[in-house]
Amino acid sequence: MSNHPEAHVPSLSDEPEQLDFAVIESRDARRARLSTGALIGVVGVLLGVLFFGTAGTANFALSDAFADVQLPTIGVPGAPTVAIAAVACLLAAAGFISGRLRGRQRTLAGVIAALAVVIGFLTWAAAGKDLPFPVANQLAGTVFTATPLILGALCGVVGERAGVVNVAIEGQFLTAAFAAALVGSVTKSIPAALFAAVLAGVMMASVLALFAIKYLVDQVVLGVVINLLASGITGFLFDQLVQPNSRVLNSAPTMDTIAIPLLSDLPLLGPVLFQQTILVYLAVISVAVVWFGLYRTRWGLRVRAVGEHPKAADTVGISVKAVRWQAVLVAGVFSGLGGAFFTVGSIGSFSKDLTVGNGFIALAAVIMGRWHPVLAATMALFFGFVVQMASQLQTLNTPVPSQFLLMLPYVATIIAVAGLIGRTRAPAADGQPYTK
Repeated sequence: MSNHPEAHVPSLSDEPEQLDFAVIESRDARRARLSTGALIGVVGVLLGVLFFGTAGTANFALSDAFADVQLPTIGVPGAPTVAIAAVACLLAAAGFISGRLRGRQRTLAGVIAALAVVIGFLTWAAAGKDLPFPVANQLAGTVFTATPLILGALCGVVGERAGVVNVAIEGQFLTAAFAAALVGSVTKSIPAALFAAVLAGVMMASVLALFAIKYLVDQVVLGVVINLLASGITGFLFDQLVQPNSRVLNSAPTMDTIAIPLLSDLPLLGPVLFQQTILVYLAVISVAVVWFGLYRTRWGLRVRAVGEHPKAADTVGISVKAVRWQAVLVAGVFSGLGGAFFTVGSIGSFSKDLTVGNGFIALAAVIMGRWHPVLAATMALFFGFVVQMASQLQTLNTPVPSQFLLMLPYVATIIAVAGLIGRTRAPAADGQPYTK
């Protein structure tokens, strides 16, 4: 008789052991989740405070007075709508803080919270007012304002994906706008003005590439210097050359809108999306082109490689400096188109420091968009929406100063850069000069 216990032989009737997988959350992810929940909760509380000052009906006009198809004006009860928006924010905040939301659920909660904030705030602003909030004008103004920001953001994405920080988008905008106005005024040709703007943008980009890639100058300081250089040169030429002969040298033609057949006849969205100038269509096409170029081509793979690990790229035969030069010059094309928007794309004339900081807003869109072309373009639309909303609310005599509304995109940028709504990581070699 053996002293050893009989070994258990597994059979088909045995149940498989249940394996428990624990989801381990990193410290950064936990901080981002809690911070996001706290921010949404604070906004929900603010909407709750606004609820007590909301009275009457909020009217939203879906069509402007000149639309061929007049859509009805929608009226919503002010106080109940603000209350629902506040509750939606608080529920989303609770979901983030509790940690029960995962993956797509968390994304959905964030989208719902964002819509609740916009709807709740606009309802509070329009409630009890004699004039309705113009939805059509808001959407059209958003697309108009965001167009140069999208092109500038693409300029930043392409350059920084290759490892070159571009703080000089503002200067590229300014020189391109000046060149477009000058050449357009002399030739009375929109294509010639666009070519001059792109050429000016590429030339300023070549200055950035020369000193950043060849001479290894600090890229942030270099960008600031280029912005000051652009402001000084365009200001000097404007005072000495353009302004004394403004009738001849500062009266460029402006772009006509191009209506896409059938699509432009759609109510509300037709005039907003499909009855725009060529620059708006180029901005949309450029987003798709940059995405495809960066993520679906060999050149894009090389650009991302030299931006993440230039030494590894060099060891496999990729010329880091050549790829960075190419990326910066290609980015200059987009900044040139964006600069042309401020003159031939809108008012047809140039004035000193015309771009008024839009290049820095585009750079903020790059950071908030996490160096991805589609996300950066989305953030540019967000900036355009807030800027347009600030001007629209002035007509409603809203007690909130418009300057406060214009601060919101920058506050959101600071929050994003600080990592409070998710970790933002630039390309690993962004801003780092490369030497063998």
